[in-house]
Amino acid sequence: MQDLLNKKVLITTSNWFYAPDGKQYKAVHGTLQGIHEAGKALGFIPNRSHANWFIQIGQMTIMGCQVMYVIQCETINGGEVESWVEDNAKPEVITTFLRPSTIYQTT
Repeated sequence: MQDLLNKKVLITTSNWFYAPDGKQYKAVHGTLQGIHEAGKALGFIPNRSHANWFIQIGQMTIMGCQVMYVIQCETINGGEVESWVEDNAKPEVITTFLRPSTIYQTT
């Protein structure tokens, strides 16, 4: 991942998180600032049952254990996206709708 430093990346997380706007997101897009050991990221060394590395992307820090996927990309679709649900009683019926993006954009 060192070759992605100072480039725009999209990171998918294993769990939902709250951003400063109060909304929940499942991914973050921004400039990859660094990959740090826990001591540098937190200012102290946690016990061994906690994450031992962190990713700094823009103004956000993510625990290493939460990172699922990292991909380099300059831009993302931050607007509404199409989603769908299936009817359990009628599997052939699929309803599509627009929902807000679940990608948090940081600087």
